[in-house]
Amino acid sequence: MDSAGFERLSDAAQRRGQPFNVLIVDDERYVREVFRDYCTITHAVAVDMANDGRSALERVSREKYDLITLDLIMPEMSGIDALIAIKDVCPHVPIMIVTGNATEKLIEEAGVLGACKVMYKPVQLEEFVNSLATTLVDRENKHA
Repeated sequence: MDSAGFERLSDAAQRRGQPFNVLIVDDERYVREVFRDYCTITHAVAVDMANDGRSALERVSREKYDLITLDLIMPEMSGIDALIAIKDVCPHVPIMIVTGNATEKLIEEAGVLGACKVMYKPVQLEEFVNSLATTLVDRENKHA
């Protein structure tokens, strides 16, 4: 496995003096836990989790996140509705869509609404970490 993403995350977190704060939003507990495990392989990422859009919105209103991963197909509040509501509260936070069965129309809508990346489940560790690293490190460099 290529460890470049892990190294980039670790270096960037060390430069900023604290880990990146990531919110993982998915209605499937297994998916949340796998992504959490992917993130915590390195100490460069602190993880919070939400099982639906409403919970995510509550967390976003109380906590500052450097990045959010968001499933599109969820009960109660759809990923699209959550994306819109989160962007209203935190317009600059990058949101990566991670979905298993969304239509192309939903994917396109998410992009128009401000999602920075789309990944399709099942997501491999290397792809997930490299996407996190690219998004977080690029954002950190723009704000430096």
